[in-house]
Amino acid sequence: MNDPTQLTTSNSKRETENSKQNLGRREKILLYAPLFIWIGVIFFLSSGQGSSTRTSLIIRPLLEFLFPAASSETIAFYHGVIRKLAHFTEYGVLGFLACRAFAGSSANFLRRHCYIASMILVLSVAGLDEFNQSFNPERTGSPVDAMIDLGGGVSAAILFYLTRRKQRH
Repeated sequence: MNDPTQLTTSNSKRETENSKQNLGRREKILLYAPLFIWIGVIFFLSSGQGSSTRTSLIIRPLLEFLFPAASSETIAFYHGVIRKLAHFTEYGVLGFLACRAFAGSSANFLRRHCYIASMILVLSVAGLDEFNQSFNPERTGSPVDAMIDLGGGVSAAILFYLTRRKQRH
């Protein structure tokens, strides 16, 4: 017959292993889900929903309210600046989320090269984003936008690095 204490110990070990596996899965989801969701947001905004025509429905009235004496050309200029800053910020968030996910990865290679891997991801998403936009009549694909995107990703990676370095010291 089996010793009841051995069964209890055996069950306890199995439960501990299962809870570690579940914790590992949960940690991976918490690391990678925001990254994948944000990539989805970027590709949604890459559609006609993020076109200048659509964003001007919100941004233009706001600019006209804030600057009632501004000319139409000035409003159009600031609308363009806001759109470029949105590119920078959007990819800054992507760069941060990628650094966060890769730095916490269980894959040793990704952990060691989290900044390079993050920038490869940022540049890949930016390239696909601009390529996708080139097929949309409401959008224009632009290498300049891809460089702005990369600038946002690099800036976020630098901030991530500096924050991590400060926390370690």
